[in-house]
Amino acid sequence: RNYAYTGALRACPITPKNPVPEAIVRPDYAESGVAVSEQQAKRSGAIEVLDEDGVAGLRKVCRLAREVLDEAVRAIAVGVTTDEIDKVVHRACIERNAYPSPLNYYGFPKSCCTSVNEVICHGIPDLRPLEAGDIVNIDITLYHGGYHGDLNETHLVGPPSAASDSAKALLRTAHDALHAAITMAKPGVLFREFGATIESHVRAGGFSVVRSYCGHGIHRLFHCAPNVPHYKKNKAVGVLREGVAFTIEPMVNMGGYRDVTWPDEWSAVTADGTWSAQFEHTMVGTKDGVEVLTARLEDSPKFWWEMEEKK
Repeated sequence: RNYAYTGALRACPITPKNPVPEAIVRPDYAESGVAVSEQQAKRSGAIEVLDEDGVAGLRKVCRLAREVLDEAVRAIAVGVTTDEIDKVVHRACIERNAYPSPLNYYGFPKSCCTSVNEVICHGIPDLRPLEAGDIVNIDITLYHGGYHGDLNETHLVGPPSAASDSAKALLRTAHDALHAAITMAKPGVLFREFGATIESHVRAGGFSVVRSYCGHGIHRLFHCAPNVPHYKKNKAVGVLREGVAFTIEPMVNMGGYRDVTWPDEWSAVTADGTWSAQFEHTMVGTKDGVEVLTARLEDSPKFWWEMEEKK
């Protein structure tokens, strides 16, 4: 009631959880909310190396996750609520015989995360209509065939002309920082090394990198070792090897890097109320680099700068 919001957004009502058909195979936390298998794996801290079958399973769910994100992005429009986008995501998951991984993960009430303007990550889809000039990140993870596939993108709401130049620069910088890290990824690179590349790119654009949240290992577990921080001089453990699957997902703020959490205990927002953007891919180490398993498709919705380049 007396919470001091840092920016213009306010928590809005949310609708009940979407039901999942009984036939859909669920992760271990779907009913209890507790990811017991993740907690057990965390004790060892071991970084799992996937065999060919494991990579194939991960590749399949990542392709499905890409398709679902693309459907969600196509639903972004002025006047649409993030609750409506969540329903699009939920339907698309069920159509692919997949479970939406965020649903009931430690109690998260929706099937995807939607983070608008100053929300950095883990925004809960709600009944606020999107406005022209907003930015919205949609974070999708699917569970299918025993594997999770995870990705996200930030897009403008309405035509690019409705957005500020600073918002457009923020999106482009966050996107390019992710791809700068992907370019350097190959066996032998330490997971702590990605942060310097990302932060250098971000700071050159006049922005800052969030430190509280990082990329992570992913396979049969939604989140596991290794941790992949996005800032310089971090102390992450581990080295990239062929068969190691993980995400890189820098969160980039217009102002300072610090974050606070709303009373819903999920929505992480910038401490200074400035806007934040993020992009994420799931990838796996190969002999000489990485395979980006959530790569964009030929018909994936265009980013704002791709639209402007077409003119």
